[in-house]
Order: sequence, then structure tokens, then C-alpha cells
Amino acid sequence: MTDAIVIGAGPAGLMAAEQLAKAGLSVLVADAMPSVGRKFLMAGKSGLNITKDEPYGDFASAYGTPMPEAMAGAIAAFGPQDVMAWAADLGQPLFTGSTGRVFPKAMKASPLLRAWLARLGGMGVEFMARWHWDGWADDGLCFTTPEGPRVLSPKVTILALGGASWARLGSDGKWAAHLLPDVTPFAPANMGFEVTWSDHMAAHLGKPVKAVGLTAGSQSTRGEFVISKRGIEGGGIYSVSRTMREGAVLYIDLIPDWPLERVQKALAKPRGKSSLTNHLRKVLRLDPLRMALLSEFGRPFPDDLAGLIKALPVRHNGSRPIDEAISTAGGVRFAALTDDLMLKSRPGVFCVGEMLDWDAPTGGYLITGCLATGHKAGRAAASYGLAS
Repeated sequence: MTDAIVIGAGPAGLMAAEQLAKAGLSVLVADAMPSVGRKFLMAGKSGLNITKDEPYGDFASAYGTPMPEAMAGAIAAFGPQDVMAWAADLGQPLFTGSTGRVFPKAMKASPLLRAWLARLGGMGVEFMARWHWDGWADDGLCFTTPEGPRVLSPKVTILALGGASWARLGSDGKWAAHLLPDVTPFAPANMGFEVTWSDHMAAHLGKPVKAVGLTAGSQSTRGEFVISKRGIEGGGIYSVSRTMREGAVLYIDLIPDWPLERVQKALAKPRGKSSLTNHLRKVLRLDPLRMALLSEFGRPFPDDLAGLIKALPVRHNGSRPIDEAISTAGGVRFAALTDDLMLKSRPGVFCVGEMLDWDAPTGGYLITGCLATGHKAGRAAASYGLAS
């Protein structure tokens, strides 16, 4: 008999398993994929940003206002400093970039994951691959396994099944059918947006637009994004994607270091025989990519060209498909959970990670959120299991 079963072997599930094993419970981790941490490894291919080193108030604000109490409690108990200490304890030296983003010096997820799995194995945690969870039979957990159907009844269960993006890596959201009506419908988060480009933009596809201001509703950032064949994507867009998803218009400040008055003064200079395009290049120092964006979204140019340059509205056709999103909003509602992330409808069953209804930008917030909820629920589940 296994004391605890963790379903899902991403960061949240593995952190929960670690807390359960520390408390002395026998732990089995079941995952539907052939190997563990597939989305975690994919996230680390471009540099594993595990957290962000900044004041707690600034960090917490990335999770929305107001942040659900259970989520706030998880982040407060296992925040950026705790994540950094945990990674260092796994023998992974870290460095902090100029923006506060924290990375392993190896810049990959695989060394950290190997060290983590070795630690869990040493603690007696068992792993079962290609175990697909099919819901419950009364209080028993039903699995389809390579050896046939299995039904297990542990003292506690941690559901760490991920969101609904990147299905090929194991997060398809199909588990939601087993938890209705406690689930808010999924929506893409940290995603790109589709744009039907004019032919003149062909020369700029694949290029990054750097150091611009981006505003959508209440969200603003200074960053960069990429002009792709399908539209716009990248860190700057992801930072404001929540309000864009909700219908806010995206505005680009093409020269954020210049106040409006300076732009107006520059535009007022006589242009002589120069074309408007050459005049803009000369007096505003707009590079060809910024000029192309201004032409794409600004024509026909209004009389107040300075205002347009400081707040260029972007026309798009909505977000890219949910399976392409880095993460998802929606999932298990916090109202359906106790403060310890246990399902009110199923005592002894806890939910963690991206399957919870929270949303945060990239930049270390996603992984920290997963680790924090896994840490919180794992500890609570251990206390529940020991008392059973």
C-alpha cells in the first residue's frame, strides 16, 4: 500500500513528492508520458528562468490583483529566495541577470532535473511511466498502465496534471472532465497573437523589435517582441497577453525614451523637400522596422502623428491556439479548494501547479508558482496522511 500518489511529474508534482517523502510517507509518482518533466525540460532549452529576485510585493503583483489567498500563502511560504536556496541545495549554482531573472549557470533544466530525481530516488520515491489517470471508482484512483488497468487507494493524492497547452508534452487538460464543476474553462496565456501582415512586412519577418513600450489596459511593460510570419510573439507580448486576451487594445510606444513633447518638437522641424518617411527617420531616428510598424498600423497617418508614435494601436486577429501557448489560465477554481489546496469535495485530494486557476507572465513566475503550490500542498498532504 502506497501512502501517497502524485499524478503528474512536472515541477509542482515533484516538489509535492519531495515534501511527502521528507515527512516519511511512501510516495508513488505516476505520469502518462514515457519520461518525467518533459515540459520542464522544454522550458529550459532557451535558458531555465526559475524565479525572479525582486521585492515580494513586486513579485506577488505578477499573479494578478487580488491574488487568491491560497496562492498568496503558497508564494509567501516558498518564494524566490526559497527557490534559489532549493536549487543551490541540489548543487545547481545560479546567477541573476540584470533584470532580476534567476538562471542556473548551466542554463539548462536537465542538470537540475537529474539532481532532483536522484534526490527523490534516494528518498524512496517510486516512478511509474505511461500511467494514464482515468478518474475515480468510488474513492479509488483508476489508471490505464502498460500492465493493464489498476485501481489504487492511497491515503492522500496530489493531482499535478498541468494546464491545457503543449499536449505533446503531456498537458492536454483532459483531466478537467473528472473534476467538473470545479473547473474554470481554459484560456491561452503567455501566447502570441495572429496578425495578417501586408506584403511590405515580408522583409521584417523573424526580426525582433527591441526596447519598445507595450501597453494593454492595466498592463504595461518595456521589452521586446518578434515579428513572426503568423503575427507577434515574445516576452514583451506575453507580459501584456492577459489583458489583450480580455479585449484590451495593444499600444506600442515606438520610442519610449522620448517624452511626447520631444517627439512633437522634433516633428515640427521643417522637412523641406524630404518625404515624410525620410523626415521621420531623420528627426526621430526610427529604424526601418519601427518605420514599417508605423506604416502597417498607422496609415492613413493622422494629424497628431506624435501621439500615434507614442501609442500605436496594433490590429490583430486574436490569440494563437491554446496548444501553442506557454501556459494557460483557467483550471481548478480556488473556491473549490481549502487554503491548503485540498479539494473540498474530495478530502485527501490536493491540486497543484498549472492545473489551478491562476495566471502569471513568463520571467520566473510560472515555475516559482508551480514549485510553491507543490511545496504547500505536499506539506499539507503529508500532515493529512500522517493523521489518517
